[in-house]
Amino acid sequence: MLVDCVTMKPGIEVAGLTDIGCQRENNEDSFLYWEPADDEEFRRKGRLAVIADGMGGHEGGQEASRMAVETVREVYDQAFHDDPQAALFESFNVAHARILDFADEHPGFQGMGTTCTAVVVRGDQLYFAHVGDSRLYLVRDARILRLTRDHSYVGRLVESGLVRPEDAEHHPQRHILTAALGSGIEVAVDGATQSVSVQEGDDLLLCTDGLWSVVSEEELEAAVSRNSPANSCAALVRLARQRGGPDNITLQVLRVGANSKS
Repeated sequence: MLVDCVTMKPGIEVAGLTDIGCQRENNEDSFLYWEPADDEEFRRKGRLAVIADGMGGHEGGQEASRMAVETVREVYDQAFHDDPQAALFESFNVAHARILDFADEHPGFQGMGTTCTAVVVRGDQLYFAHVGDSRLYLVRDARILRLTRDHSYVGRLVESGLVRPEDAEHHPQRHILTAALGSGIEVAVDGATQSVSVQEGDDLLLCTDGLWSVVSEEELEAAVSRNSPANSCAALVRLARQRGGPDNITLQVLRVGANSKS
């Protein structure tokens, strides 16, 4: 599934791609890109991109990730205040509650849950929220910076200094999450403590662990920096599949243009 770049308002180029990988029978990832059609609402809300990696069995994971991205879009769209960060947090909490309610009403879906990472670009400011281990990177001037931290068992080991960051991607327990939408009574949503300034030429990369667990950050940066968003998505999915594609592979790339402030 490739996002059509030409439908976006001026100021950004967006592409996204999802692939089942080489070892899974179905795709439990979901993603979307959204922006208001109304110009005044667009100035208030900016642009929204969301990515999610479901878990809890074939149908459960698919349903959880779908509910997450659609709920985040719906709640963010309907928010009345002008604080994108607060609106993202609100949308994540609503998605968490809806997934829990759905699992309660459908016993066969017990254990369903999903990671979720969402970004808003409003003018030249970036806001984001996330739960789980789907990542957000900023690529600028041939350098890559991870803006999210993994809510995972291995992520905690890295933060405590027990595991080196370069070893985390290959740790045998790297897929054990410590937080997910639909898991637990409450969910602690992480996000930007303040907005992040973006500039012309910046690339934002959202991706599930089906990509980052088999492709290094240096390779992510090189592919994004040297290609258009659409071509970088295709190149990175191809690379992940060449390395065995053990999981679903999903990513979005947003490239900030010269008139992003409009």
